Amino acid sequence: MPQVKANAIQLEYDTFGRASDAPLLLIMGLGAQMVLWDEEFCELLAQRGHYVIRFDNRDVGLSTKFDHKGVPNVVAMMQPGADRSAAPYTLDDMADDAAGLLAALGIESAHIVGASMGGMIAQTVAYRHAKRTRSLVSIMSSTGNPALPQAKPEAMAVLMRPRPLDRASNVEASVEAAKVIGSPGYPADEARVRQRAGMMFDRAFTPLGTVRHMAAIYAHGNRAPRLAAVTAPTLVIHGAADPLVPVEGGRDTAKSIPGAQLLEIEGMGHDLPPGLWTRLADAIAAHAKKAEAARK
Repeated sequence: MPQVKANAIQLEYDTFGRASDAPLLLIMGLGAQMVLWDEEFCELLAQRGHYVIRFDNRDVGLSTKFDHKGVPNVVAMMQPGADRSAAPYTLDDMADDAAGLLAALGIESAHIVGASMGGMIAQTVAYRHAKRTRSLVSIMSSTGNPALPQAKPEAMAVLMRPRPLDRASNVEASVEAAKVIGSPGYPADEARVRQRAGMMFDRAFTPLGTVRHMAAIYAHGNRAPRLAAVTAPTLVIHGAADPLVPVEGGRDTAKSIPGAQLLEIEGMGHDLPPGLWTRLADAIAAHAKKAEAARK
């Protein structure tokens, strides 16, 4: 897969579809490599008329790592009123990475789609780089509003638990995590989860990058007031059964962005199960098509 220099770092990326089609940028979440946007899902979006771009965020996968920045005390940063200035970077920097990637690829603007922390980054792109944002889709994400319901204890435990350093234990931990935060209406295939977890471990294992990602989220604070400046047509998608980012996070996102539409999906947790790929691709493509028509 190729790399480009963007926002003074190297970003690993991949594309699907025809470069002449409407560009659509996919942004993945906390500690997650771009390959978590499954190739088959990317192809579904490409078949619906998009030039699909996925990439590794900074500090994950094959993009630039920030190990020289040290490891912030995320537990301390989670406390109300904590000093969060020690975060090596924030979601603003990660949004600038995404915009920089588009610039490096010669793409003036794109439909921006983000999942989980990627949704937070996508939201930030929409108000920091409005001219590069044709439309916004925020999936299973939130605004950072501290008044919202928090993750269920068992889901937070999965998030905070240190990742095993050996491959076999790491893969089994991924299987257990999928059982806790996955979609109850679309149960995960354990064999598939195990295979993909092994593939991602082999590709790049960057647990300290995940810690710095968490610091970036807490350092960014409450985006709700800033989201009022978003002018791009926005679709918010959220699972009604999400135990990690409760559905209220999606509702607050939709409420905070003028004119945003909200799609709540029964049985969907905090993942992108294959059983929902067609529905998700249809919703994203229909939203983008409507935004394209409004631009003409």
